[in-house]
Amino acid sequence: MKNSRSESYAAAGVDITAGYKAVELMKKHIARTRNEGSMDDVGGFGGCFDLAFAKDMEHPVLVSGTDGCGTKVKLAILMDKHDTIGIDAVAMCVNDIVCVGAKPLYFLDYIACGKNIPEKIAEIVSGVAEGCVQSGCALTGGETAEHPGLMPVEDYDLAGFAVGVVDKPKMIDNSKMAVGDVVIALPSTGIHSNGFSLCRKVFDIDNNNPELYVEREELGGKSIAQALLVPTRIYVKSVLALIEKIDVKGISHITGGGFYENIPRSIPDGLCAKIDKSAVKVLPIFDTIAKWGNVPERDMFNTYNMGVGMSVVVPATQVEEAIEILKANGEDAYVIGEIIESDEKIILE
Repeated sequence: MKNSRSESYAAAGVDITAGYKAVELMKKHIARTRNEGSMDDVGGFGGCFDLAFAKDMEHPVLVSGTDGCGTKVKLAILMDKHDTIGIDAVAMCVNDIVCVGAKPLYFLDYIACGKNIPEKIAEIVSGVAEGCVQSGCALTGGETAEHPGLMPVEDYDLAGFAVGVVDKPKMIDNSKMAVGDVVIALPSTGIHSNGFSLCRKVFDIDNNNPELYVEREELGGKSIAQALLVPTRIYVKSVLALIEKIDVKGISHITGGGFYENIPRSIPDGLCAKIDKSAVKVLPIFDTIAKWGNVPERDMFNTYNMGVGMSVVVPATQVEEAIEILKANGEDAYVIGEIIESDEKIILE
């Protein structure tokens, strides 16, 4: 790459050599993510992954998911903290695909920036790599695009996609869900990566409200900015461990739309998840949002995860064992509801 330098392109705002430096700086992070299907850089224009291990599956099915971090990126930019937002990007994808029982295989990221500052890009990718390590998937490639004139030099956006695999006979499709099954909550770490447009309004984030940075007793000594920036929890390894031993009937990743939109996606017609609101262990950051923004309770449950990042439905006879497995894998799981007969899909009371 020593001969690749365009003075004219640099004068227009794009320094392609900065891209090369960023790639060199991120290599050590990418190396951490190698897994059973990782391959050397055999295809310079595409990330390669070896599916040889899938020969042991009866009917392997690839499952994909794509997402970004929304306007949570705005807060990362304001705080000049870029090493965790990549965890969010990975989490939003891998938490989705594990809902059908798929094991994440690999992830690719896309970073658009006003100016390619290699050290900042490498910092962002360090978070992506950490998310990949937490979910057991390889970072097989990505793209950094410098967009002068399209966004300010300090701005960037981050998105990506994950691909996983599941044996078709073992896919979780809610077809076995029945009245009497139990809904278990897997706690979130905070707001995760949804509802930040409302947070920006409530906390006046766009104007860099100084109140964002005041440490608060009700938030355990964190500032509002710190509490909001806590990365999304990745549930892949704990959920895959659960699926190995429990007859899981349905899984919901609680993202944008909160309880009212996401839990019904895993409930078949004719059945309903009856959720006990008093059982939900609401995190302090959600109380703060509701109080500062005078946000009604229903809107909170229809926007945020409220402390429940994922829910799983299991037979009543396996609840205790399921909670034991989840706790052994780091999840402080607890019961929040049951499956009843109804066409409403979800009831919170």
